[in-house]
Amino acid sequence: MANATTRRTADDHLILALACGATQEAAATKAGLGVTTVRRRLQDPDFVRRLRAVQADIVARTAAALTAAATESVRTLLDLQKPGTPPATRLGAARAVLELGLKVREVVELEARIAALEAHVDGDPRGGP
Repeated sequence: MANATTRRTADDHLILALACGATQEAAATKAGLGVTTVRRRLQDPDFVRRLRAVQADIVARTAAALTAAATESVRTLLDLQKPGTPPATRLGAARAVLELGLKVREVVELEARIAALEAHVDGDPRGGP
């Protein structure tokens, strides 16, 4: 039992290191394993599934944090466009607002189109969720 627990703990350390971008060598050191063991673990589908799940969780948490900060960032860009701000700064803020606004709009439109296509494939005659 202790051996299984030790392996699980080593795997947890290894997964976290790999998910955070460590090389196989650095991850092996952090987990107290050899590089050969790391390479062998990366051939195990269950291990790789756990690694992908942790990576997906990290990405989701990062996206949530960025989304939470976005409103304040937009406020800052809008404040930088106010009279009294140096013209070069105002221009940079204006460009950023336009570029980001277009990208966000494009993503929202693509998400809607993808949802409609998925609904169509799933047999929803309305073509929407």
